[in-house]
Amino acid sequence: MDKINERILRELKSDARISNVDLADRVGLSASACLRRVQELERSGVITGYRAVLNPAKMNIGCTAYIAVGLSDHTKVAQLEFEQGIKAIDQIRECHNVSGAFEYLLRVETQDLATYKTLHSDVIGSLPRVRSITTYIVMESCKDDRA
Repeated sequence: MDKINERILRELKSDARISNVDLADRVGLSASACLRRVQELERSGVITGYRAVLNPAKMNIGCTAYIAVGLSDHTKVAQLEFEQGIKAIDQIRECHNVSGAFEYLLRVETQDLATYKTLHSDVIGSLPRVRSITTYIVMESCKDDRA
């Protein structure tokens, strides 16, 4: 990873729809050299995809929460059962196996707090091996670089 590739990645992270000509101009390469570098970054797995950034309000998402989930067992079988259970739940946008006081950290998006309550009680609470659920409701986001 050299400085030019780092600049390419920074530009693409900022605007993945930038034309190759504009990208090349911003990083100081010819268009053909820039395209070769981008293709190599894709081929090598550094770039794994491109995403659209969506406006939650326009998508009818009024509640974002982070949920710490503790499991009743600390085994691989328990983890696999839990992970399989969450895959079908559309409102769970991210799931991370973490170290510390609980096993998983989830990011969920729902229409509103009432919808979240149903998700919490009826869906996540009934998943295999769930022992505890601690919810952190997002009040406001001053920074979000996930795009």
